[in-house]
Formats: sequence, C-alpha cells, structure tokens
Amino acid sequence: MIKRIGIIGGTGWLGGGLAQAMLDSGFIEADRLFLSNRSGSHPLAQTGAHVLTDNQALVDASDVVIVSVRPEQFNALKVKAPGKRVISLMAGVTAKAISEATGASIVVRAMANAAVEIRQSFTPWHCEQALDAAEVAFIQGLLECVGTASQVPTEEAIDYLSALSGTGPAFPALLMTALTQQAVIAGVPESVDLQAAKGVVVSASQLLASHDPQEMIDSLVAYKGVTAAALQSLLDAGFGEQIGRAVQAGADIARRGM
Repeated sequence: MIKRIGIIGGTGWLGGGLAQAMLDSGFIEADRLFLSNRSGSHPLAQTGAHVLTDNQALVDASDVVIVSVRPEQFNALKVKAPGKRVISLMAGVTAKAISEATGASIVVRAMANAAVEIRQSFTPWHCEQALDAAEVAFIQGLLECVGTASQVPTEEAIDYLSALSGTGPAFPALLMTALTQQAVIAGVPESVDLQAAKGVVVSASQLLASHDPQEMIDSLVAYKGVTAAALQSLLDAGFGEQIGRAVQAGADIARRGM
C-alpha cells in the first residue's frame, strides 16, 4: 500500500511542484497526500489532497513527512515525528539536527533544484540508516516524479551537491548574462546579444545530452579554430579551478549550516 505522504511547506514552489508531480504521475492518490501552509487553502485542495495549517497534524496523519521549508525556518517548526520517515529538502540542515529535533526514525536528505518546475531536476539523496530495497525504491520513485535522482554515499556529498546541482539554472544564467554583457561591450546590436547568448546556453547545450563533453572540448581545441581559441583562453586562465572554488564556497556554507 502506498504510504500517506505529508509535505510541510507543500504549496511553495518546491513542495507544491513535487506534490503536483506526484499526483500527475499517479505516484500517490490525492486522498493520501497532506500539505501544509499558513492559510489552509490552495488550488491543490481541488484534487482531493488535504491542505492543513497545523504542521503537527500533518505529521500525525502521515507515514512519510517531507520538509520543504527554508533552512532558517526549520527550528520554528517544532514538530515531533517519532517512528516516522522524514525526507528533508533543506540545504545546510544536518540529518542529526533533524533527527534530534523531530525524533524521526529515518532521515533522508535530498537536494532538488528549480528544474522541479519543468520536472527536470537532478536530486541526489542520502540516508545514514540502513534501508531495505522497498524503502530505496520508494524514495527513488518519489524523487523521480520531478526528474532524475541518485543515492549518494555520504551526507558530505549532499552538502557539496547543494552548491553544484542544487543551484539549478544559476551557473548557466551567470554564463548567459556574461556572454550578453560582453557582446554589448564588443558592439554587437542589443537586439542580437541575448538571442546569441541564449542560443549558446539554452539551445546548443542540448547537444550535451548525446555527446561526451570532454570529447567535444578535446575535438574543438584540436581543430585550432575560433572556438578553440576561446576555449583555450578560458582554460589558460584557470576556468576549472575558478568553478571549483565557486562550488566549494557554496558547499562550505551548506556544511556550516545556513
């Protein structure tokens, strides 16, 4: 039997996106889904899902509790979930802190990203407790409602991935903005700048779905053309190391707690 699932913060962009995806995919029936928010109302209630204002009532009604709130809001929840499974979608809140605060028997940390909106999120997850095959399949299936998911071996990996895959479109958006701004400086007409940058970041990058990225870089550099010169300039300037430092800076924040 499918478990009863509760989502604290279940009508926000992340919790609501996950709830809608679970319903659309048939992962759960609406009458087994419990959502909480401050108003106690939301269009998702029209599906038959339960929308509550009391987080503890949601926990009591659910077998699996998903916490989808901002990390700084967690301490204010003050919910008790002894014997429950808790899945956290929060960055920077450790499994130990969640377990101590809620009394949950099993704590899973998962890190989705903004691509939940288009059901293209990559969501890594980790659980310190031993899980049987059915539990692993349940968690994997739940997270795959909004894209792809993968179990990782350590909680430290979740913190690092919070600053990598957890950033969603942030790095591509930064690249697209930089390309647009530099085209303006170079004198390219403004009507073309954004279109050109979008063609690189959004359109052409879809080739990476079917091509090995390193092989593509190697072949372009070996060709010694225009693209090779641009790539080599970035490589010579330590592009990889810069990205590494950027991701590490984010991971450090996650590990310190937000």
